[in-house]
Amino acid sequence: MWGLANGYCLMVGAEPDTFAVIEPAIATLAPTDGYRHVGPVGAGHYTKMIHNGIEYGLMQAYAEGFEILKTAPFKLDLAAIAELWGKGSVVRSWLLELMAAGLKSDPGLSDIKGYVTDSGEGRWTVQAAIDQDVPAPVITLSLQMRFRSRQADSYGAKLLAMMRNQFGGHAVKRS
Repeated sequence: MWGLANGYCLMVGAEPDTFAVIEPAIATLAPTDGYRHVGPVGAGHYTKMIHNGIEYGLMQAYAEGFEILKTAPFKLDLAAIAELWGKGSVVRSWLLELMAAGLKSDPGLSDIKGYVTDSGEGRWTVQAAIDQDVPAPVITLSLQMRFRSRQADSYGAKLLAMMRNQFGGHAVKRS
């Protein structure tokens, strides 16, 4: 009947008369202005699914941008930058606030592996895009990057390195 976005907003799918009956409970559960009747039964889950697909893309963009900052020829305080950007930048978001807090507590991410799971919503969003003939390259690639994060040593990457070496004599790193 509804989709819950990280405990902060409710996207409710229900027939209008059913929504009228449950709205007081929904209003109690959600923060002020934090819920919406988005359509018939199923629309809440669907809206939440797309929300999570968008979240995949945002998270991937932050991850890439901050990796570029980390590898820059400057000693940048990434937590401070995340916090600054969260104060009024066009890229401000709750995700950026969470990143700032996480980087403050462990700047080197020493206790975290770069293995990223998915709970299905990104896959379903990509499948919906395919089914509806909607190009969604950012969301699709962010899902694919999660799959890549699970490979310690990608066989596909080894094949690419080998082929480049075969046709052009490009250097190959040996294990």
